[in-house]
Amino acid sequence: MVSAIQGFAASAQGAMVTDVEGRTYLDFATGISVMNVGHAHPRVVEAIIEQARRLVHSGAPVMMPEGYVRLARRLCEITPGSFEKKALLVNSGAEAIENAVKIVRQATGRPAIISFHNSFHGRTLMTMSLTGKVNPYRQNFGPYAPEVYLAPYPYEYQRPSGMAAESLGGACVEAVAELFRTTVPAERVAGILVEPVQGEGGFVVPPPDFLPRLRDLCVTAQVPLIVDEVQSGFGRTGRLFASEHWGIEPDLITMAKSLGGGLPMAAVVGRAELMDATAPGGLGGTFGGNPVACAAALAVIEVMLEERLPERAQRLGARALERLRAFQDRFPFMGEVRGLGAMLAVELVLDRATREPAAALTAQVLHAAHERGLLLLKAGLYDNVIRLLFPLTLGEDELDRGLDLLEQSLAEVGATASVPA
Repeated sequence: MVSAIQGFAASAQGAMVTDVEGRTYLDFATGISVMNVGHAHPRVVEAIIEQARRLVHSGAPVMMPEGYVRLARRLCEITPGSFEKKALLVNSGAEAIENAVKIVRQATGRPAIISFHNSFHGRTLMTMSLTGKVNPYRQNFGPYAPEVYLAPYPYEYQRPSGMAAESLGGACVEAVAELFRTTVPAERVAGILVEPVQGEGGFVVPPPDFLPRLRDLCVTAQVPLIVDEVQSGFGRTGRLFASEHWGIEPDLITMAKSLGGGLPMAAVVGRAELMDATAPGGLGGTFGGNPVACAAALAVIEVMLEERLPERAQRLGARALERLRAFQDRFPFMGEVRGLGAMLAVELVLDRATREPAAALTAQVLHAAHERGLLLLKAGLYDNVIRLLFPLTLGEDELDRGLDLLEQSLAEVGATASVPA
């Protein structure tokens, strides 16, 4: 259902979207982190057109298109991990997660999956069950998939009262170990699924020790680690994959969104011995590895590397972060500014002392920004986080203009907001 403030997109180029009435918008949403290389990047468009002239679809289970093999090989080359890998191509992030779960269950012979509070992994039955946020994702869609267990994720800004920030990462890993002791033994756990930076949860960046300690726990317990890079991957955080910031090598990585440059494309990449455990026919689908989508993805990867977009994400992110922190000094309802690379967020609160979420204020800021021609998205457990997902190809002048529009929107809402200084 389309809300009153949303228009209908007609065309897009670079960081700009034009609606059917001819109004233009700066895009700081990028189709929910899909257009990291920008709209209509010439090399991606050229690859799509060239492939569409040759072959649109053959069906990988019938006759695998050669682009499937080239893309699978390329993904194995660029993902973290010094071990032998294989790749499976599918259509969406949720489908990638579903297949990762199937892979580790088949490989280990175990049923249970552990994920984390405040997470998001998709809207299918399994991925909804793995998601750690009720509204709007779970609603009344149950019963949910069995053998799913959730543990706390280290959310520093909203950490438990009395807990020191430096203790949070270790406490959350210990909570997983406690699950092994009290609820589901490690011998029954097929895999642990984690976002390196929580996406829909509000761009929550974990403490430095969390992911390395979780990796160590997985090794000790002999439980595969699945890292969900659907939103954080492909340059968004300043590395090609966010996992690289912590030097961890996941057993499986799921990816989607910006991989396809706007076309439906997702993948599971991981240890060959895990990927090979499933008998032929157990994974895949009619459209997985579509040749046009494969061509787009191969072009995206080369653009990412040749134009050094992860490094550009670091520079743009640092520039934006400086501006956002200046806004924070001005607007008392900006509780926290956080992020990694160009994956940035602002959490709005009614009171900085209590950190009470300000969902209504957040909605007002997004509406005000939309009216000024800036596309933004909300996120977070309480819908009180504004996330910035600008294309990594936009110019510094476009970034500054977008931040100006955000500042104006914050000022408009702040003029009527009753928030303690």
